[in-house]
Amino acid sequence: MNKLSITDLDLAGKRVLMRVDFNVPQHADGTVRDDTRIRAALQSINYVREQGGKLILMSHLGRPKKVKDDAAKLALLKMDPIAKHLFDLLGGGVKVSKVDDIVGPEVEAAVAALSPGDILLLENTRFNPGEEANDPELSKRLAALGDVYVSDAFGTVHRAHASTEGVCHFMDQCAAGFLVQKEMDYFGKVLSNPDRPLLAILGGAKVSDKITVIDNLLNLVNTLIIGGGMAYTFMKALGRDIGSSLLDENGIEVAKQVMDKAREKGVELLLPLDFVIGDDFSNDANTQIAEAGAGIPDGWEGLDIGPETRELFTRNIGEAKTVVWNGPLGVFEMETFAQGTRTVAEFLAAHPEITSIIGGGDTAAAVEQFGLADKMSHVSTGGGASLEMLEGKTLPGLAALTDK
Repeated sequence: MNKLSITDLDLAGKRVLMRVDFNVPQHADGTVRDDTRIRAALQSINYVREQGGKLILMSHLGRPKKVKDDAAKLALLKMDPIAKHLFDLLGGGVKVSKVDDIVGPEVEAAVAALSPGDILLLENTRFNPGEEANDPELSKRLAALGDVYVSDAFGTVHRAHASTEGVCHFMDQCAAGFLVQKEMDYFGKVLSNPDRPLLAILGGAKVSDKITVIDNLLNLVNTLIIGGGMAYTFMKALGRDIGSSLLDENGIEVAKQVMDKAREKGVELLLPLDFVIGDDFSNDANTQIAEAGAGIPDGWEGLDIGPETRELFTRNIGEAKTVVWNGPLGVFEMETFAQGTRTVAEFLAAHPEITSIIGGGDTAAAVEQFGLADKMSHVSTGGGASLEMLEGKTLPGLAALTDK
């Protein structure tokens, strides 16, 4: 996508309205538990400051609508701890202030008081009902706070909200920040001109949830690997016993169609040859290996891919030039069932010549857990957004940016 980038903008002395994704996990007292998303925005934040811009940051935090009747829970979704954490990350010497609204006289006065290099964080955008409704009036008032707009919250670009899409209808220059630019570059290349062979790994629970992405990938990839919870629905579609394993009833027909379409398209579709099965969904379960052909006995459930499958999958991954991975291959949160996901992550980490693109969400959490995130070519910061990119959808928050 050929959109304006942050480096195309003249920022000196300008009010820079930037959408970031500071929707971070928190401790019970509201302080930040995992600051990965905040750190991901620092490159764009520091660039604006170095260029002499005055920075106004917008982000949502949690789902205020769900707790709107609980004042104590609502108070924990205020941006004050985030502002403090950002100040600490920037290492002092940077003026970081925070206001209690996203528009209005207090906000306008705080923006007017900014000097080049200062940062102002607005209150949780979702406290205002106009945010999720993409209200044009709110969008217009937000736009009036800045001279230029920068989108650096990839995790939200698949939503048409006032701070992600609406605001661009009222500004002349809307550009991608470094984070969003990197996401567009990696996914854009996969979708239009990937280095081949291109291999996709799909895990996760439901086949029916991923039907559009599977459909689109079958037009793009040379090889498609199915693992995780989805694999048991494919097993069922092949008439095999799956014991108590996860089953997506609506996905059985879909799985049959996927297998047919892969054959038609000449795409190699790889399913697990064996599984690590447990007699309980717990780390302490009794385990054994079940061959896919023999099926999974009653009272047991598949919770990871087995050793033969690990060997099959890594052998094929080794022949690829580009790998897109969305969805873990087992219940990686439990050490007993983490081996399949870890093996693939370690294999990619050991082969930097393969371009590895990790879809956000659980897959990103897994490579982070294994300490391998920095060994991947690209770890996406948006689970839903990366899935929709792979589905070939137009993402409203990207489409709204100014064309070069």
